[in-house]
Amino acid sequence: MILRRVSEATSRRAFFGGAVALGGLTALGFAPSAASAQTAPSSVLLPNSEYWDMRAAHGRDYRIFVSRPAGDPPEGGWPVLYVLDGNALFPIFAEGRRLQSVYEHGLHNIIIVGIGYPTDEMYDVRRLADLTGPNPSPLPPAQRPLAEYEAGQRDAFLRFLMEQVRPEIARRYAINADRQSLYGHSLGGLFALHTLYTHPRAFHAIIAASATIWWSDQAIVADEARFAARLARDPSLGRGARLLLLIGELEEDRVDVGDNVALAERLERLSAYGLRSSIQFYEGETHMSVPIRSVTDTLRLALQWP
Repeated sequence: MILRRVSEATSRRAFFGGAVALGGLTALGFAPSAASAQTAPSSVLLPNSEYWDMRAAHGRDYRIFVSRPAGDPPEGGWPVLYVLDGNALFPIFAEGRRLQSVYEHGLHNIIIVGIGYPTDEMYDVRRLADLTGPNPSPLPPAQRPLAEYEAGQRDAFLRFLMEQVRPEIARRYAINADRQSLYGHSLGGLFALHTLYTHPRAFHAIIAASATIWWSDQAIVADEARFAARLARDPSLGRGARLLLLIGELEEDRVDVGDNVALAERLERLSAYGLRSSIQFYEGETHMSVPIRSVTDTLRLALQWP
């Protein structure tokens, strides 16, 4: 396996701090690159999609994006896939889902819900707080460039997702409450692992892509240990749960690959309690290309039943 390391503090700050500005993503499409001489430019919309803004109980505002299948819902309602970092990743998953409708393989028969922020930027600095636990003291060297940013609000964000967003989706659409999955990338993948460890029955499937297990000196490993102890006491907590770890061959930090491989090996032991876990490598993919590659694998897992 060929691995490439790019670990400069400036690159970490750009992505994790939400300062990436690679173009203006509109709420439901992309602004055209230039006006032609004959016609004025128009927005490009995503069919069967909509969005609205919500205020969380903890006071922060979010933007909720939805892509829904055409036609009537199946008996029992539509499965739902919740995608974190919705401003950046919702369009990828929405159009990936819709493209699958060309052939009747069934991968389009799911509602995609992106959770983002009221902004046209792909990443917002607020994600740093929403997707992480409290910073340790002293702050690890790799996180010092981000010291000015708020952190540690992941449990408030998880409550918003479970207690406000999911009921609102159920109110607006005919969904299957038993078939709800969660996708997170990078810090979102870290958040997805925390969700599995603390609320193992909350989602039918968890997809953690390029999870930054190294964050906060691998504090997430303590969550994992507590989760394993809970399963030993009550194996029913893990039965039927699905976890897919995704990692790119060319992740910019070698530790991302090593940490995820080690996690996959540790979780194999929990299959005795019913946890279904696996890891998928993407050859030739970097940290930021993994989400694009992962759409079909994610839809397949989210639609697995029982």
